[in-house]
Amino acid sequence: MGPTLKIRTENRRGILMALTLGEANKMVQAAIAEAERINIKLSVSVCDAGGHLLAFNRMEGAIFISAVAAQGKAFGAVGFGRDSSAIPVDSPVIQAIMATQGGRVIPAQGALLVVKDGEVVGAIGGSGGTAQQDEDCARVGLAAL
Repeated sequence: MGPTLKIRTENRRGILMALTLGEANKMVQAAIAEAERINIKLSVSVCDAGGHLLAFNRMEGAIFISAVAAQGKAFGAVGFGRDSSAIPVDSPVIQAIMATQGGRVIPAQGALLVVKDGEVVGAIGGSGGTAQQDEDCARVGLAAL
């Protein structure tokens, strides 16, 4: 397990802190460009530290379920404070928490935390390729921040 990161949900004025729309859109566009480069049809989702959807795109031709999966991967990553591939799905505690979320958490490779100044401020998730392609596209999106 990596270092413990603080998840920032509020700023100093008590207002929910999120990525800006501009930052989120920039990450989505970079991930989409990578998907085009490697010739896959991808859905990409960015959520803020509270798990709320901030930006989303589904490429033409991407399977419809990839839209749900991209959002679920990002939601799960930020909710558990770790990249989606590191969520221990065999843990009874994790399974119980996931059950309370009504299927919103997708604990599969493809989402990465967005960290600023040591604080988790959101997550980016991709779906539509292989698990590794999804994560690679998310990583390119993250690097655009």
